Amino acid sequence: MPAQSEDQSLAARAADGDQNAFRALYRAHVRPVYWIAHGIVGAAADAEDVTQETFIVAWRKLPALDLVGESLLPWLATICRFQAANRIRQQRRDRAQTADAVDEALPSTVNVEEQVITAELAARITAEIGTLSDLDREIFRLCATEGFAYHAAAAELGVTHAVVRNRLSRVRTQLRETVQESRDA
Repeated sequence: MPAQSEDQSLAARAADGDQNAFRALYRAHVRPVYWIAHGIVGAAADAEDVTQETFIVAWRKLPALDLVGESLLPWLATICRFQAANRIRQQRRDRAQTADAVDEALPSTVNVEEQVITAELAARITAEIGTLSDLDREIFRLCATEGFAYHAAAAELGVTHAVVRNRLSRVRTQLRETVQESRDA
């Protein structure tokens, strides 16, 4: 029987749960695994994380490993490449989700002029409503603001359907004129 390489011997012992053997494998291969990770992910912190993840996966998979070659490094390099690819995919997803969240949270553009015009228009409409008679104001409130049907508003106010319809029509015309004057100004 040919003699086992040091990696084969350590891997066999580590697969049986020998933590000291795994530590020895870690010390022997941590630097090359780190540099493989760094070459893929490009950042030292991410390379350190990928290196640690590589050895965690290796520890879990060692019992099923049938090491054919003399060195464990090619196997660790393969695990490292997969872990680095997973890290890159996760970072892309995180960036995409962050960008989507920012897009949803913020309006695409803020038009200050439009906000000022809208505020001025709202103030003019409110002032115009204040000039209405009490009955017209109630008809407008019930039908336009609260969504009452003409007959329901008529029953609530004790007037006919025709009164509600005609008065609301006049109020809307008056408000449209106010809006048009505001836009023309």
